[in-house]
Amino acid sequence: MSAVITKARTFSSILRSLQKDPPIESNPYEEEIQILKICAEDSGVSSWCPGHRSIFICEKTVVKLDGDEADKSSCSENEDNVSLGNLGPQPVSIMKARQLLSWYTMSQNQKLSEDDGPLDPLWVRCDMSDLAGTSWLGAETVHLANKVTGVKLYSVTCKGPSVERRSSITLDDLKQEHKKRHHPFSGLQVALKGNALYNLFGSTVVENTTIESQSSVTVDFKWSHVESILETPPLSSKATLNIKITSGEMRSPMFQKYRELEFLQLLAAGLRTGETEWMEPLETTSAVELIKTYLEELENTGKTLPDQTAKSETVKTEAAKTELGASIFDAFMERENLDFLEQIWVRMRKSVTSYQDVHDCLKLVMDSLSYGDLKPWIHRDGNSSLGKVFLQSYQQPMDHVSLTGLTPITMLLEVGLDKMRKDYINYLIGNELTTLNHLSYYLSIEVELQEQVIRLRKLHHLLEIMVTCSTFLGLPFDRLFRLTQSCLQYFRTSPYNEDHEFQLPITPALISHLYQKEHPVVWGVEVSSGHSPREVKTTLQLSEKPLVGHIVFDTDYTNTSVNRDSEEPAYFSTVVCCSLVTFA
Repeated sequence: MSAVITKARTFSSILRSLQKDPPIESNPYEEEIQILKICAEDSGVSSWCPGHRSIFICEKTVVKLDGDEADKSSCSENEDNVSLGNLGPQPVSIMKARQLLSWYTMSQNQKLSEDDGPLDPLWVRCDMSDLAGTSWLGAETVHLANKVTGVKLYSVTCKGPSVERRSSITLDDLKQEHKKRHHPFSGLQVALKGNALYNLFGSTVVENTTIESQSSVTVDFKWSHVESILETPPLSSKATLNIKITSGEMRSPMFQKYRELEFLQLLAAGLRTGETEWMEPLETTSAVELIKTYLEELENTGKTLPDQTAKSETVKTEAAKTELGASIFDAFMERENLDFLEQIWVRMRKSVTSYQDVHDCLKLVMDSLSYGDLKPWIHRDGNSSLGKVFLQSYQQPMDHVSLTGLTPITMLLEVGLDKMRKDYINYLIGNELTTLNHLSYYLSIEVELQEQVIRLRKLHHLLEIMVTCSTFLGLPFDRLFRLTQSCLQYFRTSPYNEDHEFQLPITPALISHLYQKEHPVVWGVEVSSGHSPREVKTTLQLSEKPLVGHIVFDTDYTNTSVNRDSEEPAYFSTVVCCSLVTFA
């Protein structure tokens, strides 16, 4: 017994030293075991023991091979298409995992060890070699103040995948399993809580072809009084949308606006690096010819009022509406009050393919104005240097502008910034989603041009989110308004990050038509009794993807979650059981 206690104390000492130090990649323990201290949110087990910042994970040490050894290993493992150099986290045997958990538990018992305060939770990857299919064993301390009073022991077992719902554990089975493990609590009330995750927008299957998407909108449901396995969340559930939208997807109504933003970013990159990789032109006619034709039209007709200068562009817009569907464009942001410079931008951004194109087009424009042939209408609230020169020409002869060096690129970029800012303002203010005061950060011209482009990109991302939630989800005004405020606040204080996931509480009835006939990606039920910190739970989770990453399941089913119309999904089954060990 003394030898076992000594090993427990040694193991505990190693964990305490790691708990005090910053996390490092791995910490060798014994010959084939390593210990990792990682952020609980990144562990994959945080949902099973929430409330901790960091945890310990024990796993098998993976020897990484380099050069010829890795090549030989890869050849020897060719049947499995895996080499030791590429293996992920590896599990230990069930016997070894139980030994590590027992040492952890003993070291926390003050009768057998010194009182040094609670340790962070310990989780051990297991190889599922037992009949139950155990993939994780875990332990966390129960304590009052800084005094440890017991340990919660966890076991995670996995099965699957299966399309047979009847083969899954029933609610009664789950409740009986819970009561068997927690008989001291048999007199207490047992509570059941359900949770489910549905995909509302993302990758989809069309005619047996998967259309991949980096964007996703999922909805989390939580409810009480579960009555059956895989039941549809009731309308009384608490629901939260999780929204992550990637700009530039072709099916988005914002795609053409994204292409416009791409061109603007291309100009900004050219100013920053001195080199520009031009986009493929959208027009077959050269940029110079387009601008020359437009200027001749204005000179011949003299129609320089905003509604008339926009006429030719409006014809093109109407044709585009016919192609893509008027309903989508109605929800979009096409403006018809484009001024002279915005009309120039529209033509140039679709046709220029070189610095010389930009120079020659702007020279044509400058010449037409300097000769007095045109007095075009220009927005007086514009901030571009070119616009200010033109406005000045209304009162006096126009100053000479040198189109040398990077000046043409800078001028065109400023015009594009002005134009696109007005587009976004038109949508957000027109739909009463915000005010100019709340947009001041995004519209500021007090920062350098590169920063202005970054802020415009943030504003574009915001609109991608709004248009997706409006067009595809049909969210009402009050939800869109709240989401807009959340996005504006985040983008104002955080670096640009398309991977950020926004959350929005929602009433299930608003999206019932999107999920009630669909299969959940994840469905779970939790049986609990007792009160914190002595609360214990037994949970079942059914999921289209395995919830355990270090186990490769032998299956013909795809692990990719996509929308399914009629196919009965195959679910992996994960059961998490908890036991409470109290120190007398």
